[in-house]
Amino acid sequence: MPTTRLKTVWGEQLDDKPLQEYPRPQFVRNSYINLNGWWDYAITKNDTMPAVFDGRILVPFSPESILSGVGRQLKPRERLFYHTEFTLSRSFVRDVILLNFGAVDCICDVFVNEIKVCHHEGGYLPFTADITSAAKIDQPNSLVVKVIDYTDTRYYQCGKQSTHRGGMWYTPQSGIWQTVWLESVPTDYIKSLRITPVYDEGRVIVETDCTFDEPVTFILKEGDEEIAKVDGKGTVSLSFPDGRFKSWTPETPFLYDLVLISRRDKVTSYFAMRKFGCESVGRHKRLMLNNKPYFHNGLLDQGYWSDGLYTAPSDEALVADIALAKRLGFNMLRKHIKVEPARWYYHCDRLGMLVWQDMPSGGTKQNLLVTLALPYSGKSNVKDSRYGLFSRRQKISRDAFEKEYMEMIGTLYNCPCIAMWVPFNEGWGQFDANRIAALTKQIDGTRTVDHASGWHDQGGGDIHSMHVYFKATRLHKDKHNRVTCLTEFGGYSLPISGHIFNTEREYGYKKFDDIEQYNIAIADLYKHDVIDLVPEGLSAAVFAQLSDVEDEVNGLVTYDRKVLKVDETLMQTLNGQIRIGKEWI
Repeated sequence: MPTTRLKTVWGEQLDDKPLQEYPRPQFVRNSYINLNGWWDYAITKNDTMPAVFDGRILVPFSPESILSGVGRQLKPRERLFYHTEFTLSRSFVRDVILLNFGAVDCICDVFVNEIKVCHHEGGYLPFTADITSAAKIDQPNSLVVKVIDYTDTRYYQCGKQSTHRGGMWYTPQSGIWQTVWLESVPTDYIKSLRITPVYDEGRVIVETDCTFDEPVTFILKEGDEEIAKVDGKGTVSLSFPDGRFKSWTPETPFLYDLVLISRRDKVTSYFAMRKFGCESVGRHKRLMLNNKPYFHNGLLDQGYWSDGLYTAPSDEALVADIALAKRLGFNMLRKHIKVEPARWYYHCDRLGMLVWQDMPSGGTKQNLLVTLALPYSGKSNVKDSRYGLFSRRQKISRDAFEKEYMEMIGTLYNCPCIAMWVPFNEGWGQFDANRIAALTKQIDGTRTVDHASGWHDQGGGDIHSMHVYFKATRLHKDKHNRVTCLTEFGGYSLPISGHIFNTEREYGYKKFDDIEQYNIAIADLYKHDVIDLVPEGLSAAVFAQLSDVEDEVNGLVTYDRKVLKVDETLMQTLNGQIRIGKEWI
């Protein structure tokens, strides 16, 4: 089907060295070489390193994207090879040389100077290779990455990518799609840290994983002022004087700095003092922020870009989406079926935006009877222990999902903005949701869980999660005494000429051709499905969606982010009316 090449303003300004910002804001070390830029690439039919490459690709954009300079889809039976060279100066190298990848979709092998240094599976999370023994100093080093991406033809997590894109399923993307970079550390270095604010006690717990058995100095700072300091190994606690601190909220997103210093290493980080939970308040169970009821007023955010697919064209583009949502009066983004680069969460942290974090879906081909037909006919509580019905018949598939899900939680645990984990959506590859929700709470007891977003509710998690399209929202008392949340609604589509990806077919749940009628309909929807239902116990709402994505033209802004469809003042006014009033507590 014919499609239009749409570029964002940031894509139009792209240079040969994209995304140069430090990629790990919560674990900063003064050692950094960014390898983004033009690399060689080749797409082949076998595992043999090609003698001649097909051309050049702009890393970290996947070959399917416009910004990569390639514009070719990697097939499930093909191999994608990357090649570049880098030189390490003697002044850069300490003892250990680490090669970091933000994300590579989906299975890859990494070679430095023809020595295999890493194998990784899973397309959404960062990984690191120790290349010390393979690298040369003050000489060119060859770096080769070989990628296989089965997309939706096997059980691996692929989100909404499809080898047969259309409707609510999108162009697949493959290979390197986040920043590639080098750092060098001493033999004795700090590998990771885990930060847990203990809001009610006015302190923060910091756990470290180090390659050495010596004390580390932990310093808590507010700007240039040192608030607390402690030396220790493993796990330490830092308390605020007199238990007084500044709370983080979307309205006041205050961040504290954290400095870790060992005998040979130094890392800087940040955190926030905030607390998420659920409590009965008045007649209803509510989501809580810092021990107060707080309405999560959100947008579905799929993180697709018309020119970069999974990869934003610039750091400024990441900021622009979050800033737009805030300007319209929203306080939450549901990151839908995708994991973002660390800098996206950093911007949510510093700008003040709650995040509900989905796990990318996987499994074999969906059973549409289970994921669509039954739910829309009112039968949405199929037991997810029937693995075959949910495309999870293979144990290896379920194990892979569980492993990646736990790794995702570990990777994003420190982000202040994340309020909710969402392991499953609309039954896509769902299994054992109650067990997964309980396991989530064991790993991270500081956040809430939507165990089965939309339908096939198994009675677990913290919220009664509803997806409502095509009809008015009606609230019913949840027999499991959970918080009631409208986790998807809307989907109103409005095509804007000159900004449409697919000019022959559009996708949405209610279609409009007139922008005035579109805005009137949104106002009516918000009044009846959100504003009027807050006194009845509604505690969160997620409008679909922030931006258009390919055939879907139901975003508040176009796919290229150039035209805002919703009236800004109207949306601000509507969102200003969404509150949990004292009269309802």
